Amino acid sequence: MAARLTGRPVSGTRSTSGSPAEVLLDGGTPVMVKRGGAPGAVRAEVAGLRWLAAAEAVRVPEVLACDERWMVTERVPTGSPGPLAALHFGHALAALHAAGAPHFGSAPPDGPEGAFIGLAPMRNTPGADWPCWYAGHRVLPYVRAAVDGGTLRPGEAAVFERVCERLPDLAGPAEPPARLHGDLWNGNVLWGSDGEVRVIDPAAHGGHRETDLAMLRLFGCPHLDRILAGYQEAAPLADGWAERVSLHQLFPLLVHVVLFGRGYAEQALGAARDALAR
Repeated sequence: MAARLTGRPVSGTRSTSGSPAEVLLDGGTPVMVKRGGAPGAVRAEVAGLRWLAAAEAVRVPEVLACDERWMVTERVPTGSPGPLAALHFGHALAALHAAGAPHFGSAPPDGPEGAFIGLAPMRNTPGADWPCWYAGHRVLPYVRAAVDGGTLRPGEAAVFERVCERLPDLAGPAEPPARLHGDLWNGNVLWGSDGEVRVIDPAAHGGHRETDLAMLRLFGCPHLDRILAGYQEAAPLADGWAERVSLHQLFPLLVHVVLFGRGYAEQALGAARDALAR
């Protein structure tokens, strides 16, 4: 597949278990080959990577070739996380967000409206008001899917509905749409051996910048304190941002409830109740 897409012979493989797989092109160039899990997934990911790269802020692996089902990207040699790289990543992440988006929910140029976050469908439907858009397109669709799938009880859905009703008061000061990675958990942060951070597997869209930062905190990230320090140096967050973390974590937590079942339901409910208590 890599040979067909790049026009270069494959001389060997280093890892072929699962996707992405690492292969060697003729001359020893390592690349990553990834197969899209659903129609439109590759198009969405490639458009997202290119949109993030266009900001010239956070680095991403270069897309070398793609078609409707497969993509080939450069392989990033990885090293150990370090505090200086984390600080610089915070600066770069602030610059990425500042590059902006036309609307909340805007898809990347050439990206489909029907995109994905991990394996879950994610619709990029533009909106002008973040609280209304977040409730209608990032919280309630996954609440409904979780209830339909039996991983949330109908009575529990009411907790999330109350959060959505109160979102205009909970959201903090209005901000312009930010250019988000959209799935910025630790597994999508690559600490390069050259001391620079790259990000992979975006679910890129226009959103609130605090959402990316809340997702970094959700599953833990090395040197997160230094990332946040760098971010605050470059683009200070609005007062009360730390109290809004649980609000912004509702989206990824509900995605996990839909994808992985009841085990995440209590965590999502806890975040919703925490948001309501603020």
